[in-house]
Amino acid sequence: MESTNRLTSETPQTTAPLTIDSLLEHVQAAPARLGRTRLISIDGPAGSGKSTLADRIAARAEARGLHTRVLHMDDLYDGWDGAVRGFALLRDHVLTRLADGREGRYRRYDWNANAYAELHLVPATIELLIVEGVTSADRDADAWQSLKIWIETSNEVRLDRGIERDGEALRDHWLDWMRWERDHFAAENTRARANLVVDGNPAVPHDPELELIASSVNWANDSAAS
Repeated sequence: MESTNRLTSETPQTTAPLTIDSLLEHVQAAPARLGRTRLISIDGPAGSGKSTLADRIAARAEARGLHTRVLHMDDLYDGWDGAVRGFALLRDHVLTRLADGREGRYRRYDWNANAYAELHLVPATIELLIVEGVTSADRDADAWQSLKIWIETSNEVRLDRGIERDGEALRDHWLDWMRWERDHFAAENTRARANLVVDGNPAVPHDPELELIASSVNWANDSAAS
C-alpha cells in the first residue's frame, strides 16, 4: 500500500497515520487563494476535536517557519443561535478583506456578557490562516480555501466532551446545537466536500502531536471547484 505520508489526488478509506508535515507540504505547494494567505478550514460537529487539531497543525506550521494564525468560530458566533451570522462576519470582514490585500478584522464574542467585545486584526501578511469551527467550511468560503478538513467522532463522545467543558446546565443548549448543526451540514454537504475526513477519537496508534488518522483523503475534491 502506498504511504499516506504523501497525499495523492484520491486515497479513500485509509486509517494509517498521516503526518501533519506532509499535509502542510501539500498546502504550501499550491498557490495561495486568499490574497497572500493559505487558508485551512477545519469543520465538523461540536466536540469532535476541531480546536485541538487546529492548534496541532498551527504548532507544526510555526515549526516550519510559517507565520500562522488560528481563528475560532466560537469567537464570531452571536451566541448559541448565531452561527450563521458568525460565518457571515468571517466571510465579509476577514476572508473578503484578506483576499483584497487588506487586513481582516473582527470583534470577539464574549459569551459571558452576551455581546461582541474587543477588536482583533488579522494581518494581510499572514502566511497560513487556520479557521476552526462549525460553518468554517461553508460553501461561500470555497474559492479561498487551500484545504478543507472534516473531523468527527461519536455523538456520545462529543456530548460528554461538551458537558465536561461547559457544565451540565448547558446540556439542553448542546442538544439543540447538535440538532441544528446536523441539518446545517446536510444542507452544505460539508463532509462530502472535505479533502480530509479525520477521526476525532482514534484507536489507531499514532503520535497526536505530529500525526492524524484520516479515514479518507481526497485532494481531487478541489475547493475552487466544489
